[in-house]
Amino acid sequence: MFNKVKDIICKNFNNVKPADVTLESELAKDLGINSLQLADLILALEEEFEIEIEDKAIKKMIRVKDLVAYLEDNVA
Repeated sequence: MFNKVKDIICKNFNNVKPADVTLESELAKDLGINSLQLADLILALEEEFEIEIEDKAIKKMIRVKDLVAYLEDNVA
């Protein structure tokens, strides 16, 4: 799941290199993803995994591992 999320992040944000993305990477601080870009990322993840990510869950997504954990818990 991590590799898939990493690929989606790198594909959507040209300034983010694969080596920069770890489970501990903070989306804003380490990867430079602002709130508008986070919305785009969430849409890309929803499309890829065919799920809807709840707004309250998005607010808790600080690190890459938060995205991965959510997807692992919610993707069939």
